[in-house]
Amino acid sequence: MPGKTKSRCADAEEVADTTMEDAPTSAQQPSDGMQEDQSGNNEEEDEKDEEEVEPQRVRILPGSSNTAASFEFLKEGHTMGNALRYIIMKNPDVEFCAYTIPHPSEDKMNIRIQTYDTTTASAALAKGLQDLEDLCDVVTDEFWTKRHDFMASK
Repeated sequence: MPGKTKSRCADAEEVADTTMEDAPTSAQQPSDGMQEDQSGNNEEEDEKDEEEVEPQRVRILPGSSNTAASFEFLKEGHTMGNALRYIIMKNPDVEFCAYTIPHPSEDKMNIRIQTYDTTTASAALAKGLQDLEDLCDVVTDEFWTKRHDFMASK
């Protein structure tokens, strides 16, 4: 059976205090992941100067037409899929809308939208996303109003 592990505090008391300046440069590790290059410039500052490009999280799947399209959302699941499906189906120009999670181990959600000839599937998706955002804003405002009223009544 293994013995009891010594605590780091006990070991720290036994070692004499030293500063990082006393240690050889090869033993010093950059703090907070920041590294300096030969010119003394900070890599983190260089990264901030460049615009951070977020990978596109929505794409149209092959085999789509103007009125019938499938879209793939990355890093989304049932919460977004079901809410978006519900909102899009409220649109009178939409004939069919359904979502699926292709596989539980993949972080993807697919949504299929079929519209009448009056609008496109892409326009229906854009309207659905905007309507869902507006709905979330209303719920958030109502929550904070009721919370404020509740806290004031105490």
